[in-house]
Amino acid sequence: MTVTEIEEDGSFKRGQMTKAFVRLSEGMEASGELQELPMARTITALQGFYAVYSKLENLTLRAVATAAVRGAKNQADFLERVKQQVHGLEIQVITGNEEANYDYLGVINTLPVTNCVIMDTGGASCELVLVQNGRVQNLVSLPFGSVNLSETFLVHGTDQVAAVDLFRLSTAVQRLFNGIWWLHRGQNLPIVALGGSNRTIAKIRRKEKKVADYEDIHGFRMTVAEVDDVYANIIGRNLAQRKAIPGLSKDRADIIAAGITPIVTIMRTLDSGRVVFSENGVREGILYEHLADLRAHGRIGEVDKSAKK
Repeated sequence: MTVTEIEEDGSFKRGQMTKAFVRLSEGMEASGELQELPMARTITALQGFYAVYSKLENLTLRAVATAAVRGAKNQADFLERVKQQVHGLEIQVITGNEEANYDYLGVINTLPVTNCVIMDTGGASCELVLVQNGRVQNLVSLPFGSVNLSETFLVHGTDQVAAVDLFRLSTAVQRLFNGIWWLHRGQNLPIVALGGSNRTIAKIRRKEKKVADYEDIHGFRMTVAEVDDVYANIIGRNLAQRKAIPGLSKDRADIIAAGITPIVTIMRTLDSGRVVFSENGVREGILYEHLADLRAHGRIGEVDKSAKK
């Protein structure tokens, strides 16, 4: 949850940000339904968010759900349950293309990039956006992410990643990328990386470099060799050893190997020499869409460019 304070002149600042790691897509692969424990974790998190946003004045609230809810057979039941248990909260389920476009808006408004491939790897989906001359040329949402890739391919467990599991995982991801007809147009372009798993790569590297504010990764750059080094370090360790890696959240240690396989794979596919990390994605994209709507209706002035971070 991000709280943003918007002034009448169009300037804005982030007032508060809080998050909960709920793994809503956990256990969905077999039945296609959201499972009880992840739903309960999510509702608890939303109730915690409500305790904050319910105290705010002049509030415009936008709540969205992405891949896990988008693909759930029991989507309607879950949304109704949220509404009943979180004080009438109504969640909008956005499409994969909408999610990718919001990623684009979040990136293009906050990073100095004009030609790139944006990659947002979440828990149950991966969005790719080809940006040329600052505009979206093509976009797609793929039905895989750190959670369902782990559940599908790491069949020998997440303690020590088995070579056969890693081979099958990377091969499946590569085949999906090969089936995207426009992706070759991103050859040699930088990758702009979003999503918790991808951002973890930057946090680990910044910890290695002893950067004080290691979590401030917006605009941080890494070479493909540096990304490969982090990947090799992760897949070469067992679960307990991964949990001890500085910069890697213990909550993410069991899914991180599968979670960063897509970015390692696409960097090789496109022969990309570098990756740029973005803190801004869907939430910020929604914010910029809202600001544009306010300006269009004359409710605020032009956005203060100095407010972009």
